[in-house]
Parts: sequence; C-alpha cells; structure tokens
Amino acid sequence: MNALRPYLATFSARFQLMLQYRAAALAGFATQCWWGGIKVMIYAAFFGAAGAAAHAPISLSQTITYTWLAQGFLSLNPWTGDPDVAAKVRTGAVGYDRLRPVDAYGWWYVNAAAWMTARAAPRSAMMFALTGIIFPIVGLGAWAWAPPAGVAAALLFSLSMILVVLLSSAIVMLINICVAATLTDRGVNNLVAPVAILLTGNLIPLPLFPDWARTALFIQPFAGVVDIPFRIYFGQLTGTMALAGVGLQVFWILVLGGLGRLWLGRVMDRLQVQGG
Repeated sequence: MNALRPYLATFSARFQLMLQYRAAALAGFATQCWWGGIKVMIYAAFFGAAGAAAHAPISLSQTITYTWLAQGFLSLNPWTGDPDVAAKVRTGAVGYDRLRPVDAYGWWYVNAAAWMTARAAPRSAMMFALTGIIFPIVGLGAWAWAPPAGVAAALLFSLSMILVVLLSSAIVMLINICVAATLTDRGVNNLVAPVAILLTGNLIPLPLFPDWARTALFIQPFAGVVDIPFRIYFGQLTGTMALAGVGLQVFWILVLGGLGRLWLGRVMDRLQVQGG
C-alpha cells in the first residue's frame, strides 16, 4: 500500500481539482445535449426510411441509448493528450517528473485517468438525469436513455466501464509520450482526434457500418472505449460475444500499456530540457 500511496494521492488531487470547474461541466453538458439531440433526430429519420429499420443490426431505441451514453461519457474518449503534460513539455517542467521517486509512466497514467473521469462524472450524471429520468416523465420515453438490458448486463457494463478508463488512459499515454518526443501537442492531437471520433463509434455506432468492416472495427482498440461497453449495456452483445468484448479491452490495455511504458523509457532517456 505504501508503494501505491503516491499514485492514489495524485489521482485524488487531480480528480478534486477537475471537479472545481463547474461552469465547464455545465457548458459541456449543454453542448453534448445539443449534439446528442441532432444525432437522435438524424437516426430517427434514417430508421424511418422505407426498409431501413428492418435491415439495421441495432434498433432505433438501442441507437438512441447508444447516442446518449456516448454523449454522457464523451470525456472518456482519448481524443487528445493530457494538457498538463503538454504544458510541462513546453515549459521544461517535465524535468521535475524525471526527478520524482515514482514511476514516470504510472504518475502520468493516474493523472490522465483522473483528468478524464472527473470531467465525465458530472456530465454523465446530468445526462442520465435529463434523458433517462426526465424524458420519460414528460412523455419523451421514445427518445430516452433506456435502462440496461438486465442485471447481468448492468454488472458487466460496470466492469467494462472501469476497463474503458484504463484503456483510454493507455491511449492518452501514447499521445502524451508523442508530445514529449516531438515537444508539441498540436500535430498528434490533430491527427488522433478524427481517428478516435470515427473508430470509437462516437460519430456513427460501429454496428451501422457495412458488414465487411464490422469484425475489424470490433477488434481494434478504440472499440473498447465506446462501442463494446455500450452494446453490452443494452444487450446487443451477450454471452460469449460480451465476454470477448471485455477480453479485447483487457488485451488492448496490456498491449498499449506495455508499448507505452517501453516508449516512455526511451523518450525520457533522450529527453533534453533547455532554458535558463
């Protein structure tokens, strides 16, 4: 426990710091409601087209729940690197992290996890309160965030969401390391953001892609951030397929985490801090 204490302390400190940005949370929630509403209307029009619903791999209700889940947990998407790391690289303060008596990878990793979860927690709670509770009360149940498919689905979804945080943090760490290696966050953030938006399923649910692409999309690492846990939630992934999805999340956490640790070690060994 003594070895874990510095990491738990930094997670707690960063988490509490990020929770102080209430205006940012409200603004983000309003923006996500706006875009979520637009996407829901587009999907309603798509499923309302002649024959579209009959051939769709997921129903309109499942797609709507997928959309609200994606908007509620938007901050868990690994679109950009940790801005604190980028600031440290620009100012040279990254040198302090080289001197800390802790593992540099673990230190940055828990900071990234706290940064994402602290932003996602209030927004997802507000999104569920609006679309999961208020919508059905006011007669908008057809457009609501539906409850999970069952107790087993809810429990497996909870486990999968823990893995989402770990997987997203591993991807963010790769971005952070690229920032440290290139000394700028602009290039990598601009490259990763559109890829993550598309491959996670945030832009378009992955089941709505063509048949020939679905297997490849299911096994790639970004699917474990949005698509896999959300399809477990509403019961589109069950049994063996659900366990395979969770297994893929664990697999990519280990692979990307291992690659990130090796890469960070090489970058830190050659890192030069200039200034004065």
